[in-house]
Amino acid sequence: MSDASTVFDALPRPQGAYVTAVAEPLRAGDVLLTSAGMTPREDGRLVVTGLVGRDLDVAQARGAAALAARNAVAAMTAGDAGRVRRWLRMTVYVACADGFTDLSAVADGASEVLDGLGLGRPARSAIGVRALPGGAPVEVELTAIAASNVEDE
Repeated sequence: MSDASTVFDALPRPQGAYVTAVAEPLRAGDVLLTSAGMTPREDGRLVVTGLVGRDLDVAQARGAAALAARNAVAAMTAGDAGRVRRWLRMTVYVACADGFTDLSAVADGASEVLDGLGLGRPARSAIGVRALPGGAPVEVELTAIAASNVEDE
């Protein structure tokens, strides 16, 4: 790079169901919502465990990622997903066996949940890790812009 005025012509292409960057204007009254990391739990019980690429195949891991994403949306919105104006960012952690590299395919399971809700795709990272809480195969974190709910303040 020669200087700050360098033009970048070769834009990176997504390697899965996400966008490479998100810009969303803020409106008066908007709030930033972010979730804690959510795992594939039902009624508080972890329903899928194991390492992707050893104990689980990609299809099973995608399903676990979808459940974790639904939990993240529920946690952020207290069941009122209509408050969300735009998904900004998603991070999907994948507990995987050595050599497993199909992380984006696993994370696409979480992206499909957001696709079903509309509001555009978020920027996304899919990160392979050695272990997650309780032996979970995936953990999903979300960030969004939402309309303020005056009753919450």
